[in-house]
Amino acid sequence: MTTDFSQLGLPQKPSAWALGRFLFVRCIGLCGLLWLFSLQAADKRILRVQAEEKSVVPATPELSTAPMQRITLPPTVKDFGALGDGIADDTAAIQKAVDESLKPLHFPAGTYRITKTIEIRLDKTGPLSITGDGVARLQMEAAGPVLKIIGTHPGTADPQTVSNAIWDRQRSPLIDGIEIAGVHGEAGGIEISGTLQATLSRLTIRGVTHAIRLVNRNRNVTLSECHLYDNRGIGVFLDAVNLHQINIANCHISYNRQGGIVCRESEVRNLQITGCDIEGNVGDGPQAANVLLDSRRGSVREGAITGCSLQHDHDANGSANIRLWGASKENSSMVGTFVIGNNVLSDVKINIHLKNARGVVIQGNTFWEGFEQNLLAENCSQLVIGTNLFDRNPDTKEVTSKNGIELRECSDCTLTGLHMHDVHAKDAALTLDRCSWCNVTGCMITDSGETLVEFQKCNNCRLAGCLFRAPHNTIWAKRVRVTGGNDNVVSDDTR
Repeated sequence: MTTDFSQLGLPQKPSAWALGRFLFVRCIGLCGLLWLFSLQAADKRILRVQAEEKSVVPATPELSTAPMQRITLPPTVKDFGALGDGIADDTAAIQKAVDESLKPLHFPAGTYRITKTIEIRLDKTGPLSITGDGVARLQMEAAGPVLKIIGTHPGTADPQTVSNAIWDRQRSPLIDGIEIAGVHGEAGGIEISGTLQATLSRLTIRGVTHAIRLVNRNRNVTLSECHLYDNRGIGVFLDAVNLHQINIANCHISYNRQGGIVCRESEVRNLQITGCDIEGNVGDGPQAANVLLDSRRGSVREGAITGCSLQHDHDANGSANIRLWGASKENSSMVGTFVIGNNVLSDVKINIHLKNARGVVIQGNTFWEGFEQNLLAENCSQLVIGTNLFDRNPDTKEVTSKNGIELRECSDCTLTGLHMHDVHAKDAALTLDRCSWCNVTGCMITDSGETLVEFQKCNNCRLAGCLFRAPHNTIWAKRVRVTGGNDNVVSDDTR
C-alpha cells in the first residue's frame, strides 16, 4: 500500500533562495547582539577604572638610606672673621686670610672697612687672585694704599730669566671685580712692585690719591675695563719704575686731579694705551695732562696711544691731552718711537704737546678746541705728522680756540695731508719757527685767516702741493709768508 504524504499537510522542502535569506537575516541579528554586548562591557570597564582612580591613595616615597652629601662653599674672608657690614674694622681678618694663603682671596658682597694697608708678599702667599664679583667695596680709612702687592721677580720678560720659584709662587697676580673707595685724605688705591704678568680688571677706584701706582720693577702688566674716577692724585701712575710691557685698554680714566696716565722718572718700554676714555685729569698740577710721559729723568719709548677720546679742561693751567717731554734737544731720544693715532682730542690749552721728542708718528686723529694750539712741537726731530683733521666742532658753538699748528726748532719732519679748517691762530694756521729740513706737502687749509703758512727763520724747508681757500668775503694779504732763513722752497703748485 502506497502512502501520499502530500495529503497529510506536512511542510515541503524549502527552496535555496528562501534558505539563503533566512541565514542572512539571522547573521545580521547575531552581529547586532554582539555589538550591543561589547558596548555594555566597555561602559562597565570605564566605570571600574574611574572608581579605582578615586580610591587610590598616593604611596609614601621610600626614604633613601644612603648618606647625604654636604655641599661645601669655598672659604672667603668672612671665614676669617671679616664682616663686611661697613661698621666693623675688617683689617686684621683680611690680613689673616692673606697670611694663611686663602685662595682665591674672595670678598662676598659688602663694605669692608680697612684702617691699615693690606700687604701681600707673593713669595710667602703663593699665587694671588683677589675677587669681589663687582659687589665688594674696600673702604680705606687710613693713609697709604689699601692693597700693596709685592713680588720679587728680578728678571725681564724673557722666559729664560723667569725662575721656577717665580712661576710656582708669584705668577700672574690677579685683582678683579673690586671697588676701592677712599675715606681718609691720604688713602691710596693699589700699589704694585716686583710682579710678573699682573692683571687688574673690572675695578672701580675713587676718592683716593693715586688709583694704581707701579713702583720699583714690574714686567708685563695688563689693566683693562677699569673705572679710575674722581681721585685726588693720578689715575695710573708709573712712578720711578723699571717697566717693560704694559697694556692699558678699555678703561674710563677721568677727573683724577693730577693726571690721567702719568709716567715720571721711569724706564718704560712698550706702553700701549688703547680704546680708553681719558678726560678732565688736569685739575691741580702744573703742566698737567690727560696723558703725561715726563722723561726729563728717565725714558719712555716704543708705544702707542690709539683709539681713545681725550678731552677737558681748557681752563686748567698748561692743560694738554697728550704731553711727551724729553730731557733736552741734545738728548731727545729719551721719549719717542711712538704712534699717536685714531684718537679724538679736544678742549684743552694744547691737544698734543711734544718737547724734546724723537720719532713720533701722528696720524688719523680728529682735533678741535685747542685753545692755544692743536699741536705744538718744540725741539723735536723725526716727526711724521700725517693725515689728521683739525676742525671746529659746530655743536659747541665755541669761537675762541686758536687751533693752530706750530713747530719750534724742529728738524727732519714730514707734514702731509693735514686738513685744517677755521683756524684762528695768532700768526698763521701752520707755523714753522727756526726749523730745518721740514717737508710740508698735500695739505688743505680753509677759512683760516690772513696768513695760512709761515716759515720764520727756517732753513731747507719746503712747501708744495697744498690747497688754500679764503674765508668768505675776505681778501688775503699773503697766503704764505717766509721770513728770514735760507734755502727754503715754496712750490708754484701751492695755491
